[in-house]
Amino acid sequence: MRLIRFRSSDGAERAGALQGAAVHDVRGDVLHAPQLGPAVAELADVRLLAPCLPTKVVCVGRNYLPHIREMRQEVPERPLIFFKPPSAVIGPDDAIERPPIAERFDYEGELAVVMSRQARGLTEDDYEDFVLGYTCANDVTVRDWQADGQWTRAKGSDTFCPLGPWIETELAAPSKTRLRTRLNGELRQDGSTADLLFGLGALLAFITEWITLEPGDVVLTGTPGGVGPMVPGDLVEVEIDGIGVLRNTVSGPS
Repeated sequence: MRLIRFRSSDGAERAGALQGAAVHDVRGDVLHAPQLGPAVAELADVRLLAPCLPTKVVCVGRNYLPHIREMRQEVPERPLIFFKPPSAVIGPDDAIERPPIAERFDYEGELAVVMSRQARGLTEDDYEDFVLGYTCANDVTVRDWQADGQWTRAKGSDTFCPLGPWIETELAAPSKTRLRTRLNGELRQDGSTADLLFGLGALLAFITEWITLEPGDVVLTGTPGGVGPMVPGDLVEVEIDGIGVLRNTVSGPS
């Protein structure tokens, strides 16, 4: 099932599911046990929103060797985690806002995990029981702020967490799926989650050892090599096999 949030023609924000080009109502517990309802609209007639409203976004840095090498950083002994606030989240086709004082403004395509229920103390063997599905993410970063140690501002500012276009609940192989990022149609990142230093189970076990994840919370799993700068007017696309394509433009001063 592809779960969405959308704005209908009357301006209302609703949860739904996508089957082909048909938008369906969703019944039951949308985040834990969604059930497909009747068709209510066509995809072309609605505006897709961020597919979930997390209480927090937990992110993982330095989780692909090519990215570690391009940034000339050390390989971490354990997952390096940080947060993005809910105010950073935007949806497909929303604009990523470049701050006027940013020197280098980077894209980072990533696989995102969406939680279905409250999770604490997960293990690598049971984590999938707590996962609703997967979506595409862009870990937008002001690189010069990050270099100054300002990770919260560098990665958590408004619009710095595009998610979407939907949550795929039946991704066949999340631990070995291909991820690509294109800038203005040009391929910039091409990797596979099979190359994660810390796999999905290890990440969720590590995070939930101390942090409770709530239904709808999101975990970003790291970015492969090939990160680079964006400027206003650019179109950035994050594509993950089995999920789809997250598209966002960049706005702000040149």
